[in-house]
Amino acid sequence: MEWSDVRIFLAVVRTGTLGGAARALDLSHPTIGRRLRALEEGVGHALLQRTADGFVLTQEGDAVIALAEQMERSALSMERRLAGEESQLEGMLRVSTADWFACHVMPPVLAAFARECPRVVVELVTGQRLFDLSRREADLAIRIVPFNQPSIVQRRIVSMKYGAYIAASLPDPVLHDGTGCTLVTMDVAMNDYPDVAWLQRKLPNATIAVRANNRNVQAHMCAVGLGVAVLPRPVGDGVPGLRRLDFGEAPPERDLWLGYHQDLRRLARLRALVDVAARVLGDE
Repeated sequence: MEWSDVRIFLAVVRTGTLGGAARALDLSHPTIGRRLRALEEGVGHALLQRTADGFVLTQEGDAVIALAEQMERSALSMERRLAGEESQLEGMLRVSTADWFACHVMPPVLAAFARECPRVVVELVTGQRLFDLSRREADLAIRIVPFNQPSIVQRRIVSMKYGAYIAASLPDPVLHDGTGCTLVTMDVAMNDYPDVAWLQRKLPNATIAVRANNRNVQAHMCAVGLGVAVLPRPVGDGVPGLRRLDFGEAPPERDLWLGYHQDLRRLARLRALVDVAARVLGDE
């Protein structure tokens, strides 16, 4: 039984479709189907059953899923340990972070890193999803939520300042009122963010015009006059057509955390990027 086939089996279980597994593993749809059939023929049992809602485990598949996950943990641990011993400043680093952070904060970090480590290729993966560092979905992650797994080495790299912004052509809203004013804010799933509550306290009578889970989207909606938005300062100060409002106090700051799996702590190119990020962001 080959680990590569078991990996495909687990991907189909987790995504529910051959297409989803193909995207997760960066393989073709026919390859996923062919390797899954080879695995089932090799063990002599159907491990998955196709239903209208996607693939589900058969009784035989359910009996071996824990063993497959144990094999995965061992294989990934081996990969991380071997990767962690690489001492050359070359190869690839996969970095996960939010869209706005990649656009407005990472460029000077990566420019400095490229000058120091020109043989390392950085692959930026952006979005809201929290990538699993144990499965090496990313080598390093920068996010606003601290890591809670004991196997992850983390450090606070910067306390991000926020500001309230409005389109440059619009007048200031009335503080502690906001009647007639509209807001551009987070979507319902992120409504508990501290900046959302802060903005609603400052403009209690304002109405919400747009909700979005992407800070870049919020900034551009704000710039065309759709309402007041609270944005990380690098975003708000960097988007044309916005001006920062003075509400007497700034919105709450948020700590940004950098994390990587402890097995990669000796990986030279990862350590180099961590050092550059801490130095560049610490100078801001």
